[in-house]
Amino acid sequence: MDKIVPRLEAAATPTAPALLLRPWRPADSDELAEVYRDAALRRWTSAAVHDGASAARWVRDQQRGWETGSRLAFAVVESRADGEGEEEGRILGHVVLKGAVPGAASAEVGYWTAAHARGRDVAPRALRTLTDWAFATFGGGGLARLELLHQVDNPASCRVAQKCGYELTGILAADPPAHPADGHLHARGRAL
Repeated sequence: MDKIVPRLEAAATPTAPALLLRPWRPADSDELAEVYRDAALRRWTSAAVHDGASAARWVRDQQRGWETGSRLAFAVVESRADGEGEEEGRILGHVVLKGAVPGAASAEVGYWTAAHARGRDVAPRALRTLTDWAFATFGGGGLARLELLHQVDNPASCRVAQKCGYELTGILAADPPAHPADGHLHARGRAL
């Protein structure tokens, strides 16, 4: 896969700042460890981030995903214009595209939002931006469907998925340890 390392933007709204989606970098590790102190985030994610060292490993894994093309993960950060260019703010969340390899008809998306950013329309704007980019970038190679999985007892993720046009298509049985509870499968097709 060609090395695609984009920076994606979601415009500001009257009530929320502009977002920048960019690949994770080593300098994010300490802030990521802070974000992962949130019990709700740890409940819904499988990442073993609990300190600076584990956060640094997680960031390296995300970077390897870009190198192999198997996992294209973006830090979602606040983007502020300061009159002399763009300045990045705090980490607000994460979005990822998994399995968008040449010739694949489907791939998976995922996301999470930091506690301090919840309720600010971060997840839907970041997911829409990722979705549009994924279909624009990989649609010509056959990508026609994106899938999104979340636990059935996570209504906030369900709302984000539906807000972004991902329809609920089924219930998946739990498959521990990777999937400890039943899940919702949402899907969105590429607009032709």
